[in-house]
Amino acid sequence: MSARTTRVRLFAAATAVLASLALTACEGGSDTDAESGPAASATVTDRSTPPGDSSASTGGDKAPSGATGSGTDSHDSAGSPGSGGKGASSAPADGGEGGTGAQGGAGGEDDSPMPGECSASDVRITAQKLSRPLNHLLLTATNTGSETCVLPPYPAARFGEAQSVPPVAESTKPQALTGVAPGESGYAGVMLSSGDGSGENGYETTTLTIPFEDGSIARVALPAGGVYVDTALTVTYWQTSVDAALGF
Repeated sequence: MSARTTRVRLFAAATAVLASLALTACEGGSDTDAESGPAASATVTDRSTPPGDSSASTGGDKAPSGATGSGTDSHDSAGSPGSGGKGASSAPADGGEGGTGAQGGAGGEDDSPMPGECSASDVRITAQKLSRPLNHLLLTATNTGSETCVLPPYPAARFGEAQSVPPVAESTKPQALTGVAPGESGYAGVMLSSGDGSGENGYETTTLTIPFEDGSIARVALPAGGVYVDTALTVTYWQTSVDAALGF
């Protein structure tokens, strides 16, 4: 073998060795890049949305829930209908306290002022002599004023110059004082004398006066010719009807 042939073979062998080494180096670098590539990709995936992590869905649920709660609080504090806010509690409850009506009124009580006492200037009193019962007068007190008033318990009648008033028949006492509205009347009966002549100190008179509790005095015209009175003289309480006034 010549020396030239030997050199060619050695060169070819060296070239093959170098090519092999270069190929090995390239393959090693490619493996390294492949390993580093997937590792970097996995790291990015873990940091953004880790597999199996439920925080994203939970956070999504919490946000609407929080918004709804906030809206409810605002709705309540505004006191809108149906909420538990102050607006609902301060709304008037006319459907109940009826009420009182009435406080209904509350209770249905009459708050109108009580009528005052009648005065001689508010009342006109007339005297009518009756055939039945015998020896009786009917007194009629008519309210000529503009307001309702209450008559005295009974007429403290003074016939003529009498120094005292006649007794009142207690059996005729009503449950309440007699009030008369404008234009209305109250009634009282007067027994002038005994029918059997048992009365004493009788006398004829043509005048009659009836005082009122405010100090005023009504002068009542008696029937023509006057009336006869004795110790049997008795009056009734003021009544709301003629029958009650003459039923004693």
